[in-house]
Amino acid sequence: MALTDASLPARFIYVHLSGSVLLVSFASEFQSLPLGALVRRSLGTSTRAAQQAIARSSQSLDDFGCLISPAAAPLLEELGRRSQHVTQQRFGKVIRLFAPLYLSNECINNCKYCGFSRDNAILRVTLSPEDVGREARALVAQGFRNILLVSGEHPKFVSTGYLAECVRVVREYVPSVSLEVGPMETEQYRPIVQAGADGLVVYQETYDRETYAEVHTSGPKRDFDWRLETPERAHTAGFRRLGIGALYGLSDWRLEALGVAAHAAYLLRHCWKAQLTISLPRLRPCAGDFEPRTRMTDRELVQLVCAFRIVFPDVGLVLSTREPASLRGGLIPLGITLMSAGSHTEPGGYTGAGKEKLHHTERGRIVELGASEWANAAGDLHATGQFAIADDRSPQEVSEVIRRLGYEPVWKDWDGVLCS
Repeated sequence: MALTDASLPARFIYVHLSGSVLLVSFASEFQSLPLGALVRRSLGTSTRAAQQAIARSSQSLDDFGCLISPAAAPLLEELGRRSQHVTQQRFGKVIRLFAPLYLSNECINNCKYCGFSRDNAILRVTLSPEDVGREARALVAQGFRNILLVSGEHPKFVSTGYLAECVRVVREYVPSVSLEVGPMETEQYRPIVQAGADGLVVYQETYDRETYAEVHTSGPKRDFDWRLETPERAHTAGFRRLGIGALYGLSDWRLEALGVAAHAAYLLRHCWKAQLTISLPRLRPCAGDFEPRTRMTDRELVQLVCAFRIVFPDVGLVLSTREPASLRGGLIPLGITLMSAGSHTEPGGYTGAGKEKLHHTERGRIVELGASEWANAAGDLHATGQFAIADDRSPQEVSEVIRRLGYEPVWKDWDGVLCS
């Protein structure tokens, strides 16, 4: 880990209850994290301080603030050189590829920025395990051996048992299965891990409590701290890979980045048995037409990638098809280690699986499709995606670009036997 313990508030404490010893969670530590002050210090950083932060071998949270500061923006070339050197030193010239496989777009949460939001009048479906197997086989045929199962949060459709069964089905075809689903209790995660899942991804979405309350208007996702503690529960349940991130476009991007950095530092200290990845998604158009509240430019995204790589040299950095092809290619040498390719963000997107079960929802109420709707669609109906992608190249095209840049595309994650 690169962040020093001195970079965070002195909250690394234990609580004694009935003779047991419990570690204070990140949610407790986060209460004392002076995000506003850290942002102000970042904005007031001098060019000299930014240069010193780039040169240091071990950085604090304040140094991370220096690297994402306006003063560091003119030093982007220097940042890029350091980031590229660190990446090749720790990861070699390798880009791991993965694909998301959407299981269901049913959801009980109302999130203003999400296409799956409960009150959005969209076409929805939950794939059967057989449908999931069909989708997985299509991804395997394209080369993928690393699949991320994604779903909206709806216990009626997406139960622990359903997720475990989907994992078992996909594990028949691929060695590495991760999930991005609604937060659960530790004991609910255990059967999913036992079924063969090795990774869990959960974005906090925004580390700004006020913004979080404004954009999550109903549903269990309104509980900020419950979501914040999810990686810790997943680690206790046995997941060997954890993924975190913020959704850039909801609040000030520097505040979000500092929140992610503090969260990453905590997880590297306390969930050290698991590998950690950080995703850097920017808001994309989706059902509901939510407009981003803030904007992060391409140059700022590049600066942020470099800052994360320099401060967290051993953490995987993930870039999705939310970003356009040209930018994705440019970021490959600068710190990205994992990329999705050929993505679909709707259930059944790779094969059309589940089409016969499509239905509308109106404020959470299921409305079956009428015969006239099917007839007018001429068989072209499909479930609504979570968001619009920007890079629609095939996995093979992405793979070729990676090779042309002098890097090796790797389709398979590490075998579980290597981590047992």
